[in-house]
Amino acid sequence: MTEPSGAEPHDIRVVVETSYLADQSEPAEKRHVFAYTITIRNHGSRSAQLISRHWIITDADGHTQEVRGEGVVGEQPELKPGQGFRYTSGAVLETPVGTMQGSYAMQDEQGVCFDAPIAPFRLAMPGLLH
Repeated sequence: MTEPSGAEPHDIRVVVETSYLADQSEPAEKRHVFAYTITIRNHGSRSAQLISRHWIITDADGHTQEVRGEGVVGEQPELKPGQGFRYTSGAVLETPVGTMQGSYAMQDEQGVCFDAPIAPFRLAMPGLLH
């Protein structure tokens, strides 16, 4: 099967929005809760299914958590070319600032496995950073 002119078979793009959940956080207890909403969009020419996730979460003290698991929010969405999937999840840090980055393990309609990278993004309590 040939790919349409100019289209890459694997082109998964990830956009992240974050928020601080003050009502669930306890700064005095070193508990800072963040929500992140992820939009995954398939700009490639082949359908692709999200199989698993890998996150690296780092707080301001340099403590790192690695999270691996099947799918996202209990799903393994399949994205046809042009389709997107959006979900919200959360992270708890001991510091009011941190970063997350990682990747999604994907599999295309022909059984080819590939990674969709998730660029580092910041988790920060409002008013802390300019």
